[in-house]
Amino acid sequence: MAYSKAEARRRRRVKTTLVLVVLLAVLSGGIYLAVSQVNTSEVLVRERCTAVVGDDTYELGLEQAENASLIAAVAVTRGLPARAASIALATAVQESGLRNLDYGDQAGPDSRGLFQQRPSQGWGTDAEVQDPLYAAGAFYDALVLVPGYEALPITEAAQAVQRSALPDAYADHEAEGRAFASALTGNSPASLNCVLRGTDQVGDPAAVQAAAEQVFGPLETSLDDDGALSFAASGTQGWATAQWAVANAKALHIEAVSYGGLQWTRSTHGWEAAETTTGLIVVELALADA
Repeated sequence: MAYSKAEARRRRRVKTTLVLVVLLAVLSGGIYLAVSQVNTSEVLVRERCTAVVGDDTYELGLEQAENASLIAAVAVTRGLPARAASIALATAVQESGLRNLDYGDQAGPDSRGLFQQRPSQGWGTDAEVQDPLYAAGAFYDALVLVPGYEALPITEAAQAVQRSALPDAYADHEAEGRAFASALTGNSPASLNCVLRGTDQVGDPAAVQAAAEQVFGPLETSLDDDGALSFAASGTQGWATAQWAVANAKALHIEAVSYGGLQWTRSTHGWEAAETTTGLIVVELALADA
């Protein structure tokens, strides 16, 4: 069929427009797919913390790991043995799943907090037993009064403090309690790892320092020009502080923690060899986009 020149020009314009529409659709689809793949890869990261002891690996959610790090840090600050932290962690896992509950779970209708302590039995006020720092301290206050608690099986030591209606239940969490206690008291270097997604929140050095000193007491700190916060510590105290920082990296918007020739980062989800300064834990915080 023959077309007039005007009709031919009109048809060419229509074809050109259709081609441009298709190209834009393909381009937009490609951009969307690329962005979707990036977002999906982040969403598919299952955030968690693990403790490794020998061939065994144990896992906690982030809220649980934060609470575990506090419980262990209180033991470190009080100069208690790692065994005390193992008992406390096994107890808290059984009583509350390492969550700061505002209701009674197993211990009784008025039980609260990480250890399900009951105000009606003299553990403190309702507000106090829901304060994790207070609750951990109260647990250790009772534990150290148990004769020979360090030599007792964990479930017996825990029961001596808690007087639970399920006295054998603590045994179910002995291995898990030991693994996280060993890591978070610094006795097992680089054995705590947290897998986290990226963050678009800016870290605050003052907030990290305040959180650390809440559980460890006054610390010698310094801040470099890049905004990295350093804590002075050595030995097991150093590893306890470093792994506490990893356990709290999500809440405090921490990007990397370096100590003892190793560095943990969000991007690698683990500890790798790195140049570090002896006696310093360096905490790098998430920064604002340039």
